[in-house]
Amino acid sequence: MVAEKKYRFSFTASSLRTRAFVSVVEYLDGNKDEDIELALGMGKRSTGKRMYVEMQKWSECLTRVQKEALLNGSFKTQNEIAFVAACKYYRFIRDFVLEVVREKYLVYDYEITLGDYLSFFRRKAEENQEMYELSEVTQNKVRQVTFKILEQAGLIDNVRSRMIQPQMIESETRNAILNDNPDLFKIFLFSDFDIQNMKA
Repeated sequence: MVAEKKYRFSFTASSLRTRAFVSVVEYLDGNKDEDIELALGMGKRSTGKRMYVEMQKWSECLTRVQKEALLNGSFKTQNEIAFVAACKYYRFIRDFVLEVVREKYLVYDYEITLGDYLSFFRRKAEENQEMYELSEVTQNKVRQVTFKILEQAGLIDNVRSRMIQPQMIESETRNAILNDNPDLFKIFLFSDFDIQNMKA
């Protein structure tokens, strides 16, 4: 995992955007010859530049094996690896998945309520005082994009009902995680028992 002193909320600029992330990693790997900023921003260079800078940081969180799975896998594998990258880079997303989504899933409580999110946010704000400085608009955006990322990753059915979905990850993703840190299986809601069996 990547050390992070303060929560980063720059994920609000892009959400998961797996295909764009794959393009960035291909570009960084020297396998894509195009104006990446213009392509990402769909003609708007300033938008594309923000996305490129952000996703470049995500890519730095991935191991070589994870990048290979991202570049060569199915879209499902790519989506799973993109979610791994997001969780490694954004501690806020990772903590919410581990402390709220996974905990509820493991006790067969499959609905994430607005109250669940607000309780998590307030608890974290006690530990991260800079969160109190976020405007109400930004706080709302953080909430919306957090749930959008969970929807895009397939952890919830949609941003309205927010029902937690069981996870079956691809073998390439499984191998890429085992090669790195088995604790990453937790972001896909696996129990400690299941993780031990995977490591065996």
